[in-house]
Amino acid sequence: MKIFWVLLLPAALAADSTPRIGSIDYYGIRKVPESHIQKALGVAVGDPLPSSKGDVEDRLEEVPGVVLARLEAVCCDGNRGMLFVGIEEKGAAHFELRTPPAGDVALPKELSDPYPDLVAAIERAAHRGSTAEDLTHGHPLAADPDARAIQQRFVELVPQHLLQIRDVLRNSADPDQRAMAASLIGYAREKSAVVADLEYAMQDPDEHVRGDAMGALGAIAVLARKQPELSIHISPTWFVEMLNSVVLSDRIKAAKALVNLTDARPAATLDLLRERALPALAEMAQWHSLPYALPAFLLLGRVGGFSDKQIQDRWTRGDREAMVREVIGHGKKKRG
Repeated sequence: MKIFWVLLLPAALAADSTPRIGSIDYYGIRKVPESHIQKALGVAVGDPLPSSKGDVEDRLEEVPGVVLARLEAVCCDGNRGMLFVGIEEKGAAHFELRTPPAGDVALPKELSDPYPDLVAAIERAAHRGSTAEDLTHGHPLAADPDARAIQQRFVELVPQHLLQIRDVLRNSADPDQRAMAASLIGYAREKSAVVADLEYAMQDPDEHVRGDAMGALGAIAVLARKQPELSIHISPTWFVEMLNSVVLSDRIKAAKALVNLTDARPAATLDLLRERALPALAEMAQWHSLPYALPAFLLLGRVGGFSDKQIQDRWTRGDREAMVREVIGHGKKKRG
């Protein structure tokens, strides 16, 4: 069964009964002609957004060579939404997910009860324009005092319930419980002790669990870079593999995390990106939606041996396509 079409747009767009498409970006298209995908999609820039996400995905999956399709609408380019069309082709790289767990376990109320209050506090702060947070401790601490107070409570509570949190993350049948556990386990005192749990959660069948796991790992990566003497090792493998996911949020969050993980230009990680995700980075780097294209463009430039200043200059000049061609050509020669 297809998930219902959900569009996250602000009140300005919500008031319009026919939200329009500001841009369309594709990913995962390798062998299937893009014209076939566009025909099955049935909409163009300027058209109203499709009324049924499921119907469009069904049409896309009927295109010969397509095994899976994903449609996502994202807010906002001016007063229009951005439409992303994800395709997984037959024989293409596939991001494998775990079987959903079936255990009847739940978080203690000391943790689950204040968690919605934290989410609400962060949302209120975001509406006020307060989105800053401190990650240098290896877990998020918001600038907003209400959100930060709840997070400070988690710093004290999580170590007391770590075994139960780990059990929920790995075994609970409730994806909401697992998502909370993925966020909370990052507040453990010994960060190196929970890295494996979060890497495990990155293969969860629920995209929100995967996203929260990546967020927690991203904060730990900040601490690891700041204090190398802690010897915290975060493998890039699952982040790189996630760049081939048909789910948009997987790709976006993995790309952002990899920007931090490649800050020091580790050769092994850059080689892994070149080997496993070069086409994905190339297509993402050329998306019309610039905020989503930038992390992939930066990663692609690093894979190609460009300095961050050179990458920034190319971006500022609007020279994206030329740099993509250079890096792709260099990558093919290197693999050959």
